[in-house]
Amino acid sequence: MAITVAQINELRQMTGAGIMDCKKTLTEANGDIDKAIQLLREKGLATQAKKAGRVAAEGLALALVSDDNKIGAVVEVNIETDFAAKNPKFKEFVESVAKTVIEKNPADVEALKAETISGGSVTVAEALQELFLSVRENIQIRRFARLEGDAVVAYVHQGGQAGVITAAKTEAGAAPAVLEALKDCDFQVAAMHPDFLVREDVPQSRIDEEKEIILKQMEEDPKLASKPEQAKIKIAEGKLGKIYSEICLMEQAFVKENKLTVKQYVDSKAKEAGSAIEVTGFVCFELGEGIEKKSDDFAAEVESMIKKV
Repeated sequence: MAITVAQINELRQMTGAGIMDCKKTLTEANGDIDKAIQLLREKGLATQAKKAGRVAAEGLALALVSDDNKIGAVVEVNIETDFAAKNPKFKEFVESVAKTVIEKNPADVEALKAETISGGSVTVAEALQELFLSVRENIQIRRFARLEGDAVVAYVHQGGQAGVITAAKTEAGAAPAVLEALKDCDFQVAAMHPDFLVREDVPQSRIDEEKEIILKQMEEDPKLASKPEQAKIKIAEGKLGKIYSEICLMEQAFVKENKLTVKQYVDSKAKEAGSAIEVTGFVCFELGEGIEKKSDDFAAEVESMIKKV
């Protein structure tokens, strides 16, 4: 079957593999994106499938916490142009939406729109319409998340390119050492993009998939292919431990001191706070994640490379 530029673009964004590797693998997989990702990983050309479509969309990803640091919210609101995203009225609207999420705990986006906006007398939907009449651009409240805990800390990365909240259970409450630990966890999440909090959160299907990939990679290694099956399984389990250290927040190497895991760092701050700190959850929204935007430059690049082959 014919492989399109759009398919190559999608696979490239999801895996980080080269253009021609993506084209060749898609051809091998008969255009099946999921199968192509699997093949690239088995060949060692993609270490981990990236979340689909990390192409920037305009707007803001904003994270806020309540005054007592017990409730946090992160929201993503999209708008058509970067110029409009910098409009003070738009920024004020996004902040009010985040505060509304904290105060009202709506079930979903539609329920949020029906709530009276924080600090105002109209609904969120009515406030959105008023803003539209001012900026004349399409505005969408795309998503939100809310966390509660004994302590919650928010972080906004690069002026709204990402918003992160992290929550913890601790008898120390919002003690300075607790807030510092959670702020550093926010930084960690923004920088290292963990998929899970702890290894117990990783679904069995993901574990089985990783094991299968590791075993297939070993089959292609002459030094490992001849080893007994039990030895291969033990090697695979060892490699799986490394994968946990990549995808689970508490097992990642701490970005500020890579001799420590994030859990070891949090435990050190717990001693400073005089109480255990159990990180209970995190949420990170990256602006535009999963939203595809047309890239004429990329299409031209792909077509040019294909013609040369």
